Amino acid sequence: MDKDMNVLNKLISIGLSENKAKETAKNEKLCNQLIDIINLASKYSPKGISKSTGNLLYKIGTSIKPQIQSKTEFLVQYIAEEKLNTEVKVNAAMKYLLDHTEGKVDIKCFEVSSGVGVTVSPEEIEKVVEKVIANHKDELLEKRYSFNMGLLMAKARDELPFADGKWIKNEVDLQVLDLLGPKDSANNQKPAKNKVKEKKKEVTPSESEIPKEEEARTITSVMKKLNFHKPGENYKTDGYIITPNTMNLLKKHLEETKGQVRTRFPPEPNGILHIGHAKAVNINFGYAQAHDGICILRFDDTNPEKEEEKFFNEILEMVRWLGYEPAMITHSSDYFDQLYEYACTLIKKDLAYVCHQKQEELKGFNPPPSPWRNRPVEESLQLFQDMKHGKIGEGEATLRMKVTLEEGKQDPVAYRIKFLPHHRTGDKWCIYPTYDFTHCLCDSIENITHSLCTKEFQSRRSSYYWLCNALDIYCPVQWEYGRLNMNYTVISKRKILKLISEGILRDWDDPRLFTLTALRRRGVPHEAIQKFCVELGVTGAQSVVDPLMLEAHVRDVLNNTARRTMAVLEPLKIRISLQCKTPMLVDVPDFPADPSRGHHKVVFSDVIYIDQSDFREILPNNQYKRLTIGQPVGLRHAGYVISVTEVIKDESNKIIEVRTIGTPVAVSKRPKAFIHWVAEPITCEVRLYERLFNHKNPEDPKEVPGGFITDCNPNSLRIIKDAMVDQSMKDVQIYDKFQFERVGFFSADPDSTPENLVFNQTVTLKEDAGKE
Repeated sequence: MDKDMNVLNKLISIGLSENKAKETAKNEKLCNQLIDIINLASKYSPKGISKSTGNLLYKIGTSIKPQIQSKTEFLVQYIAEEKLNTEVKVNAAMKYLLDHTEGKVDIKCFEVSSGVGVTVSPEEIEKVVEKVIANHKDELLEKRYSFNMGLLMAKARDELPFADGKWIKNEVDLQVLDLLGPKDSANNQKPAKNKVKEKKKEVTPSESEIPKEEEARTITSVMKKLNFHKPGENYKTDGYIITPNTMNLLKKHLEETKGQVRTRFPPEPNGILHIGHAKAVNINFGYAQAHDGICILRFDDTNPEKEEEKFFNEILEMVRWLGYEPAMITHSSDYFDQLYEYACTLIKKDLAYVCHQKQEELKGFNPPPSPWRNRPVEESLQLFQDMKHGKIGEGEATLRMKVTLEEGKQDPVAYRIKFLPHHRTGDKWCIYPTYDFTHCLCDSIENITHSLCTKEFQSRRSSYYWLCNALDIYCPVQWEYGRLNMNYTVISKRKILKLISEGILRDWDDPRLFTLTALRRRGVPHEAIQKFCVELGVTGAQSVVDPLMLEAHVRDVLNNTARRTMAVLEPLKIRISLQCKTPMLVDVPDFPADPSRGHHKVVFSDVIYIDQSDFREILPNNQYKRLTIGQPVGLRHAGYVISVTEVIKDESNKIIEVRTIGTPVAVSKRPKAFIHWVAEPITCEVRLYERLFNHKNPEDPKEVPGGFITDCNPNSLRIIKDAMVDQSMKDVQIYDKFQFERVGFFSADPDSTPENLVFNQTVTLKEDAGKE
């Protein structure tokens, strides 16, 4: 108890409140670090620590980087002696030390860079602020208090880098008040703008894909805001290990890359990319693009057992579909020779060994230690060569690294034996490297600056750095972000294959899945996926989102890009008595809200087809506004109103035709509604989709005790064979997108032929009310 009180008293002695001190004491690592700092400060400040000095010591304790941890006492002395007496100076001091981690500190350069001995008088601040305001006087008088005052403070700070920010702000406020007067309702009015009507500019579909109000938030703008390290400043990131050769390796790295940002997207070619990969593609390619860098598409092809040529092709196709072109296309197998040499070097350094424990012995979190861990280096080297030459059976030996991962797993496997040909290297190898061994080394070989990966790889970061440093090669920096998961779906390759083998799905591109090929086939535009990823942002939090979030972006994009057309899913024949000669051509705008974006012609005749839901013999309720006996309805774009004269039925009392009389809209009483229709139509197939699974998480045994197969929605696909579209659709191309008026958004399916068009429903016009 006395010890705890002593700790609290020490924390309070540097200006922390009692509650803040108690919270800090709960963090054992931080607390111990602060106590050490306080003890050091007491040595250099025997008269006691002032509150302002205590705040600076707390800053050191909470924000000093591991790379300059050895310089803690050096910094504490300068703070305790009040040579570094402001937060600005402390920040500058830490930045200088981070930039100069090698050798002894050049005291003179350090003090100049940190502002030691620099004092800024109120008179100096007054003069600088006066000059800054004079430079922006006209704009200030025009915009008054809507002007960005932060700009004035930033300009003043540029000239007085070691001035106290509060003093600068006070002086800016004072001089602005003197110039503009008090900030009241009259003084704070924004200047009136002259409203000049401009001729409406004709907008092409490509220009209107992104609404103007959303242009500011793009992948590029999001990526530019990420607080990642600059190329060559790897050593400034948390957890990065600095070796005696680190700076030489970084210097060589910068010479080879010319300071260029380099990222990579490293998929395994054993399945199709899914919506989670879309986030990874946008982050890796987007970050490189935002910083004028390059992104490499690297296939992680170290497992010949599951790789297929079609996966390589489709992964590349999907990356390009998302709007990115790789700077290079590489394969982990390109580096098999180099990786083998690295493994031999690791053995020679006694940092890897050949182990004979079976796979089942290594399962679980805490498997027994290997009895072969300390075998002689020469013996491991010979056995590894025997593995390479096929002298040891599959499963009889592995090469393991002498390292413990952050999660506690010891000695991960670096190489295993597989007597399988590789799709690129043939029968040259029968040993193949693992992810833990390959990934960081390929990043190093390719001079990757930012190794961006999902959060589950955070536990591999320590082995990533360890392996590069053990081999004394350039070490990139690994950054992790939260993985994206989607409700009402599965993304496991094994489970998707199970759905395909059970006949529930057709293939990897079945539109009910959330693989990228499936989303493209369904008609989801890649711009919508990018907007979706932008909205998610880049954080460490794992995202589990509802498909409705993606659907909202799909509607936003298609509403601006999908041409309107008329289609009837469940046709009902309507015969019209007209006083004009038919058939005739009717002009229909591609985008009714903006007719300047084009038109197409449709046939109008005395026989048309409408949706069965648009006709009732008897008015069902007062809310029904479509065609009934006694209630006329307008025909969209045709200029006619039709009224029922006769209903024709077959022997089973089913309606087969409705006879009507047509009257021009100009001489008719305005109808309650206008409906869509087709004449001389093309018969086509339409596929309507609902969610594949009934529960949010079909893989959760609590939600679905019988397993994900039992959770499949039997109504997830409905096929209509005799839908109708108008003649303007006869030349559609695969993946062309349309809005079927009053029905939904649709896309031409790859199964389409000139004789049989097939359309997939992408999304409904509005979010279904019944969905969550």
